[in-house]
Amino acid sequence: MRIITIVAMMFLYAMIAFVTNLAAPMGKIWEQSFTGSHAQFMGMLGNAMNFLAYLIMGIPAGLMLSKAGYKKTALIAVFVGFIGIFFQYLSGVFDSFVVYLFGAFVCGFSVCMLNTVVNPLLTLMGGGGKKGNQLNLIGGTINSLAGSLTPMLVGALIGAELSGKEIDDVNLILYIAMAVFAVVYLVIRITPIAEPEGAGQEVVYERSAWSFRHFVLGAVAILLYMGVEIGIPATLISYMTPKVGFAVAGFIAGRYWLLMLVGRFIGSAIGGKISSRAMLIAAASMTVALILAAMCLGDSVMVKTFIQGGVLEVPVASTLLVLTGLFTSIMWGCIFNLSVEGLGKYTAKASGIFMTMVFGGAIWPSLQAAIAGHIGILISYIVPLLCAAYILFYAAWGSKNVNKDIKID
Repeated sequence: MRIITIVAMMFLYAMIAFVTNLAAPMGKIWEQSFTGSHAQFMGMLGNAMNFLAYLIMGIPAGLMLSKAGYKKTALIAVFVGFIGIFFQYLSGVFDSFVVYLFGAFVCGFSVCMLNTVVNPLLTLMGGGGKKGNQLNLIGGTINSLAGSLTPMLVGALIGAELSGKEIDDVNLILYIAMAVFAVVYLVIRITPIAEPEGAGQEVVYERSAWSFRHFVLGAVAILLYMGVEIGIPATLISYMTPKVGFAVAGFIAGRYWLLMLVGRFIGSAIGGKISSRAMLIAAASMTVALILAAMCLGDSVMVKTFIQGGVLEVPVASTLLVLTGLFTSIMWGCIFNLSVEGLGKYTAKASGIFMTMVFGGAIWPSLQAAIAGHIGILISYIVPLLCAAYILFYAAWGSKNVNKDIKID
């Protein structure tokens, strides 16, 4: 049963990425229902609703985990995810953008709860230590793979021409998603899952996690990081669709998530030898440089790329933006490690706050989409550029713990 549970968690890791990355390509389909400069902003609203749920559910998910336990929380999360995907399916049946947004919002609740459960549960299944960490690394790899395949699959179903396509055209993916959620629910329900030692015990807090400056600045870094990780590939689809068609644009954006997979492999290999601070400085610096180069070069330089069995000429900007995936892949882990370093008993509270900060994925990509619609897509990359610049500032200066006098045990 232990192996079955681990496999189920791996499926959930994939579903987290799938549900999250489904919003951008589905939003492109709904975008056709709107006209004018605000169309791109409306198309990004599904993504915004998905991440807005974190603001509401982040801390409650942590409380639910401590009171209801891993198994019940996981079951609730999977059930909620099924309902969210079902509502997105109904949005096509009723041709309702509002129903789609509601489904995306419900999916956000599910993904937030799943994120709260999966990491610690895999650590528990691995018995902690290196084995537990290894299981999480495998899960992270599967997460990246699912993230890279999602826009590719939607693009393959839609085809090169986006005009006239409707949500019904991606029903196959929604059917698969609901089936996986249903199977995983049944597997978790019949699988005995042990709760960790000390669960439910009360801890006395004299201060708050907000008392640590490096944590506060780190929480802001996570808030802004979502604008980098989500904003770059989501807007890339909008940038490339008029040039190469929706299907190819989906494959190009999918390469970003594929490179995140590669980046996580490399990060896990060198993580024991290089400090989180040094890795984050390097990653943020390269991200800033690549975005700047993409904005400056734009369509003025073309490069050849091999895709879907052929060779196409694409703007060098698209290649540079895809390459940022190598570096954004390790940012979350580095920011988290630096932010909770020296927090002791306040770490659990800090983790709940971190999950809430993920709602930045609702703010920055939406702002970027609004700028893209009114001024221009490449100019809109000023949003992830400034977010990455702050992360560089945090790595170089803001991550230092200046509150070592606070009692943490």
